[in-house]
Amino acid sequence: MVTLKILEMNKLTRRSFVQKSALATAGAFSLPRFSIGKSGPSANSKVNVALIAAGNVASQSYQGTKGENLVALCDVDSSKFGQYLDKFPDIEHARKFSDFRVMLDKMWKEIDMVCISTPDHTHFVSTIASMERGIHVFTQKPLTHNIWQARTLKKAKDHYKVHTSMGNQGHTYDGIRQMKEWYEAGVFGQITEAHAYCMGPDWDGKYFGRPELPLKVDPTPETLNYDLWLGPNEYVPFHELYHPLKWRGFNRFGTGTMGDWFCHIADAPVWVLDLYEPVAVELVEKSGGNDLLVPDGVCVKFEFEKRGSKEPCAFYWHNGGEEFRPEKPADWTVSTELPKAGTIYYGEKANGFTDNRSNNPRLVDKEAMMAFKEAGYPEEKYPRVKDGPVRELVEVVKGNIKEAGANFDYAAPMTEVMLLGIIVSNHGGRIEWDSKNMRITNRPELNVYLRDPVRRGWEYGESLWH
Repeated sequence: MVTLKILEMNKLTRRSFVQKSALATAGAFSLPRFSIGKSGPSANSKVNVALIAAGNVASQSYQGTKGENLVALCDVDSSKFGQYLDKFPDIEHARKFSDFRVMLDKMWKEIDMVCISTPDHTHFVSTIASMERGIHVFTQKPLTHNIWQARTLKKAKDHYKVHTSMGNQGHTYDGIRQMKEWYEAGVFGQITEAHAYCMGPDWDGKYFGRPELPLKVDPTPETLNYDLWLGPNEYVPFHELYHPLKWRGFNRFGTGTMGDWFCHIADAPVWVLDLYEPVAVELVEKSGGNDLLVPDGVCVKFEFEKRGSKEPCAFYWHNGGEEFRPEKPADWTVSTELPKAGTIYYGEKANGFTDNRSNNPRLVDKEAMMAFKEAGYPEEKYPRVKDGPVRELVEVVKGNIKEAGANFDYAAPMTEVMLLGIIVSNHGGRIEWDSKNMRITNRPELNVYLRDPVRRGWEYGESLWH
């Protein structure tokens, strides 16, 4: 039986943290840093892995690092340490912590790679605290809860010289690579409009729950350290829907359906079409939502200027009920109805589609697709990846792959696009975006939402901006 006793230690002081972090930035580590205390990188060596969040979606990290050394687990809820013990017995022997800061302070020399599966609002602090120690990081999507955090993690990747990856599985699939190869081979011609869409939020489902307002105050579970769960957020009384799974619908902790699915569904259009720096973002339609809860449905338009040889493009994100689903292209014959989620591409030569994981590309005209397949697809240009994003980063750390596809140089700008959509969804209208200077130019009062307030003791990343 797994040992559930948490190692309760004195919280590390910010001073000691910074002192030890300085060692990493002073050249104590080289890229890649791997298996500290060993002779160096080797495909036959094992990576020392720690997990921040030990239950629920952390199962992907257990599976992706299977066969490596699981040295530490951190979770604010002690009941989560035994959730996957039957499948991954190494959990029994890993050291257990409730505070990731304490884990890093005690074990940073023993950890090569951290996998982070916390709620959205604590992605940033746990990620950058690991990077400061020279530790490679895998962080679940969406990468951050606000735009300032995304920009800071992109800076941190180069500053701390670590390998990084965000957990959008589809970026490791063959289909997204195939779609990019087709586009670059001229199959679609110029694509000047694309629509990514999905249903939800499902307020009665696994990941969302609609509370009665005003919010009642619920007793905190005995196994949960709620103060650590809140992390950088100011204190609010506990509600039963916050933990363990239904925090996504609350603006202060999650980013709703857009944050949950944009990084999967919109992965292909962003990567294939270079949709990183919109000049304007506009709320086309919205249903529900308030200061506390995410909307029931939205349609958001992102406008992109010419990017190299790519003509200007209008990209739309839709989520909600059937009324928010985009129209079916006039030449759609590959099925009777549109799939429940995916991206439609409108090209000058042909229209295309990728699914809810940016996979399984196709032409929407069935006969055209059959003829295209018979003629032979364009030659493969982009190396294929095996076994998903966590394993991909393990192989990067071992030196077998140069860099993960969804490293923070890609994941941060992609997340930023989504977060601009969140700002418009919450505040309506249209914003004009100056990406170079990271500011909203036509409604400067909204610039306050580029960054969340942080309570004392949880400030990270400031030094990277000086």
